[in-house]
Amino acid sequence: MAQVRRYDGFVPTAEGVLRVAVHAFDGVTMFHLAVPQLVFDEVRRQGLGDWTTVLFADRAGSVRTAEGYRIGDVRGPAAAEQADVVVVPSWFEDGRAASPVLRRTLQAAHDRGAVIAGLCLGAVAVADAGLLSGRTAVTHWQGVDMLTARHRDISVDSSVLYIDHGDVLTSAGTASALDACLHLVRSRLGAAAANRVARSLVVAPHREGGQAQYIERPLPVQSVNDPIAVVLEWALRHLAEPLPVERLADVAHLSRRTFIRAFQASTGVTPAVWVKRQRLDEARRLLESTDLPVDQVAAASGFGSTVTLRQSFAAAFDTSPSEYRRRFDARTAHSAAGHRDR
Repeated sequence: MAQVRRYDGFVPTAEGVLRVAVHAFDGVTMFHLAVPQLVFDEVRRQGLGDWTTVLFADRAGSVRTAEGYRIGDVRGPAAAEQADVVVVPSWFEDGRAASPVLRRTLQAAHDRGAVIAGLCLGAVAVADAGLLSGRTAVTHWQGVDMLTARHRDISVDSSVLYIDHGDVLTSAGTASALDACLHLVRSRLGAAAANRVARSLVVAPHREGGQAQYIERPLPVQSVNDPIAVVLEWALRHLAEPLPVERLADVAHLSRRTFIRAFQASTGVTPAVWVKRQRLDEARRLLESTDLPVDQVAAASGFGSTVTLRQSFAAAFDTSPSEYRRRFDARTAHSAAGHRDR
């Protein structure tokens, strides 16, 4: 389960403005370097906020990617001094220690309130800077043993896609960087903005499960003939109704035990966890885009009562439904920005 916690201490430089500095180094892959730029720059392209990204390295100049391309105009560490978010998008495959320059850069950025993100093996450099001490982190499953051995004061969870402590975020391997970056968009601009960015990039706005699905075993292919795929589609249309596991198993035409086993193999989570996540997402959508009172939002999203919705919302997002609506009302935000959804 992706752990999400809001960082209420985060204050953008100005309304709608966010400056992101992405660390580049010799041997970084084009994919890892591109993901944060792709997601965060799409925020600006979609007119959702003035988000900008720059590349920086231990010293200004250029870097050569793993694919052999030379990238020039890479700035020095000073570029991270004014950033609101500093991203280490990956790390050397040999797991070498982060340089003193990078460690000092990350520490200084964190001390002044910037969010630090270690994506994939980038968690290694963030850990070397001492920013994960006593905390839970995630990295690519192939780097879990290395990170655990090197930093015994860090609890490494290999089952999730990303973990957000608010001031420090880490993500699992490769494509999980997309999930983590979209999460940062969602946590600051709301689910509607994240969905719009994801839709433009043609990626899922929020994936279920974790990288445990990808460790040395194949994933089942979902299709219209897959009973689990059928259940997922059916359940999304019936979130307002009671969805005990027995009912879901009946839809799949499977025994309860067989259904639970197949569901977890397909999604990486239990039916109850998956249903709760979908209900939370539906509640967020309704809070952002409708005037429905909180009790009606609770009913429409399947929580049944306002109390249950509030408890679930607080546990998942560290805020209340009413406060979430005040912060992320998509209609108010669009009106204020004079933005028209195309």
